[in-house]
Amino acid sequence: MPGPRSSRRRPLRIVVPSRNDPFLKQFTELVGGPLGRHSAPGLVSPGFFTVERVLIILTTFAALLSVLVKTPCRLDGWALPDYFYMGCYSDWPVLFETRGLADGVMPFVSAGSSFEYPVLLGLLAGATAWLVPGEGVSPGRALAYFDINATLAAVAWLVTVLATARMSHRRPWDAAMVALAPAIVLAGTVNWDLWAAMLAALAMLAFARHRPVWAGVFIGLGAALKLYPVLILGAILLLAIRTGRYRPLTASAAAAAAVWLATNLPFMLRDFGSWFHFLDYSRQREAGYSSIWYAYNLTAQRQQLPVFSPEFINTASFLLFAAACAGIAVLALTAPRRPRMASLVFLVVAAFVLTNKVYSPQFVVWLVPLVALAHPRWRDFLIWQFFEVMHWWAIWMHLGQVTSGGEATRNLDAPYYVLAVLAHIAATVYIMAKVVRAIWLPEHDPVRRVDTDDPQGGEFDGAVDRFVLPVFDSVTLGSCRFSAKPGRFPAEPGRFSAEPGRFSAEPGRFSAEPGRFPAEPGHFPAGSGHRPAGRVESADGEGGVAPEYSDTGIDPLRPSSRWPGIASGDTQGTRLNGQPEGEDES
Repeated sequence: MPGPRSSRRRPLRIVVPSRNDPFLKQFTELVGGPLGRHSAPGLVSPGFFTVERVLIILTTFAALLSVLVKTPCRLDGWALPDYFYMGCYSDWPVLFETRGLADGVMPFVSAGSSFEYPVLLGLLAGATAWLVPGEGVSPGRALAYFDINATLAAVAWLVTVLATARMSHRRPWDAAMVALAPAIVLAGTVNWDLWAAMLAALAMLAFARHRPVWAGVFIGLGAALKLYPVLILGAILLLAIRTGRYRPLTASAAAAAAVWLATNLPFMLRDFGSWFHFLDYSRQREAGYSSIWYAYNLTAQRQQLPVFSPEFINTASFLLFAAACAGIAVLALTAPRRPRMASLVFLVVAAFVLTNKVYSPQFVVWLVPLVALAHPRWRDFLIWQFFEVMHWWAIWMHLGQVTSGGEATRNLDAPYYVLAVLAHIAATVYIMAKVVRAIWLPEHDPVRRVDTDDPQGGEFDGAVDRFVLPVFDSVTLGSCRFSAKPGRFPAEPGRFSAEPGRFSAEPGRFSAEPGRFPAEPGHFPAGSGHRPAGRVESADGEGGVAPEYSDTGIDPLRPSSRWPGIASGDTQGTRLNGQPEGEDES
């Protein structure tokens, strides 16, 4: 008769936000408190309202709200400087009227056309312009162009939310951050960045499903639309080096390069000047609004100090980003436990955003899905979103003054605008610091505290370390301090490879020389799939059960990152730290 650790596969329970997240738990008192044990996912059928359907409803509501925000411009037209002061600016109607799209010009196809965006985005802009009825420039056609693109952006938003949920394994509700993010409500209808976010999310979902070639396809398409999805390959490279598994890297990189070339090469051969316009425009342009470089130049001008030239900014921003990537690489290759895929992707993209020559208000759309995967904590997420919303209004009031010298009572003085820029940068750095802390101290990672290793890691999920930089001789985890030979710590989650006699090979059991290992229970995750109840041998040789990580009562994780939906669950109840699943308050 099978025991409690039966090999029979049971559906994994879904983490309940109202019990798992200490910040959200405080607000559930208004509606009767956190979800009860007898209504937990897997014990009671949700009926129609499964996780995905609820997320679709939330995203649809947020998409309608994002269009509602643009109501002043939809009623009175997009006119300078009113669209800044009313916070309803969008690139879509402006580009429609000023780049020849209203006259039937197809970027990269029509003779003599030029477009300051990559090829795939130019084709998207031209194709949606062909859907607008009528001819010529008119307020009605500009409104129709906005509505068409807003509708398609809502679809891309929905796909991004569902892809985020499906790669979150036991935490699909984290995708609600993407569905309800205030920054996406405000910035999602500014440009086509939601399309890039969708392709990046699909690439990460494909990689999580052990399909690196499809991941490369979506990365290549994303890079042809916006540059940043190609940065996913940087995270894959670091994980490949640490695990010694290079096949996912080569497959993804080769597919991404092939798709990018297939998308760009025909236009390069047909009209290289038109194709190169985007790169030349990016090289020659001044520092973009809200970048750290623009904030410095604005301050320097008021203080009559030298300002940075575009050439200097190009070089300095590249060097700073390279230095940030080097620091992320060192972190990834020295961390006590292999970092998660989403954590590394977020750090690389955030470093790119902060050091880049240009920061447009809609760039925050890139980061929201990555934050939901890398650090799914609502308190920190809302703190970050607050400063992004504050910066959103600051940039428009500043642009109203710069572009048209609008009324003084409607403008924001330069020092306050610079403070808003610094605040949004500091908020992003704050989230980065939280992610770095979770990488270096895995017990603070909310994802890994629910018996999972790397839901987005694909073939790296549960992999054994093959290369770790030998930069330390010891590390402290929780209340325990472990010593190991340089480069040998740890060999894999829950195991130590060290000098003979220092640590036993059995997961969850540690032995030590007298005086070298504390007698109190240690806080160390014993495995990537679950935490077996281990015994710690103290200095006097007497063993004691470590209650911090008791038997979870669930089966080892399946290799796929799919999750069955809210109606599935482990009827015996998953437990962490002696509490029902979802009550972890890390």
